[in-house]
Amino acid sequence: MNGFPLDHVGVAVASIRDSVATFEPITGATCSSIEELPEHDVNVAFVGSIELIEPRSSASPLARFLSRRGPGIHHVAYRVPDLRATLKDLNTRGFHLIDEEPRPGARGHLVAFIHPKSTGGTLIELVQHGG
Repeated sequence: MNGFPLDHVGVAVASIRDSVATFEPITGATCSSIEELPEHDVNVAFVGSIELIEPRSSASPLARFLSRRGPGIHHVAYRVPDLRATLKDLNTRGFHLIDEEPRPGARGHLVAFIHPKSTGGTLIELVQHGG
């Protein structure tokens, strides 16, 4: 397995709308429209390579993340050409996978997560563009 390019950095926020004023001037990019991901209980929007993630409800895992840690970096995402093959390879290497199979993510891409226990405390998202 070769290294993969950085796709985006996920930032947990209480409100995407309130956070745009911070991230647009820093990135020089305009915020995308907000995408609702009810299956993940979050809403997301992209400002350049920053993914702003807000909880849709107080029961959302992201709401629990925010209550424990506050706003900030939630995950780092890498683009992979073949998510299923990458997951299989990482599994044989002993990585603790949150998702053993790809699932739908933002922008119609396939995603899967590697547990922070396997990565020194950082939640890693793998993204296959185009789903």
